[in-house]
Amino acid sequence: MQTEIEKTRARQRARHHDFLHVILIIAAFAIPIIAALTFYALFNGSLDSIQAFGFRFLTGTTWEPNPPNGGPPILGALPAMYGSVVTTLIALIFAVPISLGIALFQSELAPSRLRLPSIFLVELLAAVPSVVYGLWGILFLVPFMSTYIDPGLIGSLGGFIPIFSGETNGLGMFTAGVILAIMIIPYGAAVMREVIAAVPRAQREACIALGGTQVETVRMAVIPYASTGIIAAIVLAMGRAIGETMAVTMVIGNVARISPSLFLPSETIPSVIANEFTEVAGNNIYLAALFELGLILFAIAFLMNLIGRVLISKLTFHGGTSAHV
Repeated sequence: MQTEIEKTRARQRARHHDFLHVILIIAAFAIPIIAALTFYALFNGSLDSIQAFGFRFLTGTTWEPNPPNGGPPILGALPAMYGSVVTTLIALIFAVPISLGIALFQSELAPSRLRLPSIFLVELLAAVPSVVYGLWGILFLVPFMSTYIDPGLIGSLGGFIPIFSGETNGLGMFTAGVILAIMIIPYGAAVMREVIAAVPRAQREACIALGGTQVETVRMAVIPYASTGIIAAIVLAMGRAIGETMAVTMVIGNVARISPSLFLPSETIPSVIANEFTEVAGNNIYLAALFELGLILFAIAFLMNLIGRVLISKLTFHGGTSAHV
């Protein structure tokens, strides 16, 4: 009797194991399938635009879905691509050093009683919805930039640096880049913190044994050892920034323009899609062009994340262990 009970339990455990195995396989293949279906939907929706404009869609600077003379739409994605790239670069210039400083403080310098509260506050910022950042940007950041920051930069640097010239009302690429930086700081800091925490303790102890101070240990032992992971965190933060929609849409001004001045309104790929997707009724080329913008954005985000993951996979420490994020 005991033997039969044990056999029954063994069969039940085997069935549970097989069921869990199937569920894990389904979960493993779900994300690639969803990504492939997303790419197919975007590509299929973009076909009319690809056939109508070809490569000119990527190089055109005019965005007129409904020309005043009643002619065919004239659609070029270059202003949106330009705005996306510029705002992302501005965000990285501000966010990378701050994120690195936060990560180093939390993993190396923070007293134990401050480490967990600091991590909690950073993660709390990452959980704030994008539209809340946008509202804060309109109500506080835009007036602050137009009153204090932008005029100061125009007065001191605008005379000989074109990107800081012109007039400003607070809406523009510079403000959008600043709000993007605030949004990606928690993301970059979290990834960098995990990478820095994965540096072997022996690496730190070796530097201290040679007479290095805590700051010298961080600068000479920790940062060089974790440099690949830090670069990967930057790439992942870049992919996060370039796809941001609502907050940027609310503060960038939404004008199809390529301008050397950071203070003039512009647009990004996500902001164009968010603003104009409801205006495409009866215009198949217009709808296809927005799908093609989505396809471009999907490809950029996929490439950025792929580069980041490849860099993280190469973050191999001594002793045969690796840090995975």
